[in-house]
Amino acid sequence: MMINIHNRQGYQLAVQVQGQKDAPVIVFSNSLGTDHGMWQAQVEALSEQYQIVTYDTRGHGMSRVIEQSTLQNLAEDVVDILDALRIDKAHFCGISMGGITGLYLAIYHSDRFLSVTIANSAAKIGTAEAWNNRADSVEQHGLAELVKTTHTRWFSEHFDYAHDVLAQKTIQSLSVTPAQGYANACRALAEADLRDQLQQIHIPTLIIAGQFDPVTTVQDAAFMHQSISQSQLEILAASHLSNIEQPQVFNQALSKFIQKI
Repeated sequence: MMINIHNRQGYQLAVQVQGQKDAPVIVFSNSLGTDHGMWQAQVEALSEQYQIVTYDTRGHGMSRVIEQSTLQNLAEDVVDILDALRIDKAHFCGISMGGITGLYLAIYHSDRFLSVTIANSAAKIGTAEAWNNRADSVEQHGLAELVKTTHTRWFSEHFDYAHDVLAQKTIQSLSVTPAQGYANACRALAEADLRDQLQQIHIPTLIIAGQFDPVTTVQDAAFMHQSISQSQLEILAASHLSNIEQPQVFNQALSKFIQKI
């Protein structure tokens, strides 16, 4: 079921609710330049046991482009979705940009979450300069150049992304992401730095890293694992979109973690 909700700023977010009505809830949050469709393998594997909420991050997919977006805004959108759906507490799983969103939620909105899974992410992703340069470039020239090279960042050479339907759909979702929505998210990531606040996280946390990930590295994951007391770390033989490259192992790690809570 697809529904539109309005966040606290009054802007529309596209939300999908699937699975079992009265079961525990898992909220999935997409990476930069993708949409809710990137979680297809997880939705299929987990919707018999859970209620699954996916959504398009602001400025992505069918959600509105919203100027002046910060990491705090990205996190508050998730709380607004829970409120609109009348969900008291949920498990959260986010990848990359969705992952750092999950860290913020675990620090500042821990009362709303049973657990967080932080996949292929970091407490500080990249540098402010690189993100701001990318935002400027996308605003001026669009996303076409990025689309050409994105497979080298998202997938490892061990993965036949060209013959994987979901991988192709996800690359396609980048090509149709609004350039301004993408640029706004880059600027949010430029400012986002939670390294000093990680020790405030006290809810169960699963950290998933990709062995071949050039964007958010195993070292980034190890730093989070050392800083978060109730965390466990899983390293998958994948690059940046590990949930697409290694769906079965990813789903196994996630469901095993959630079942213990």
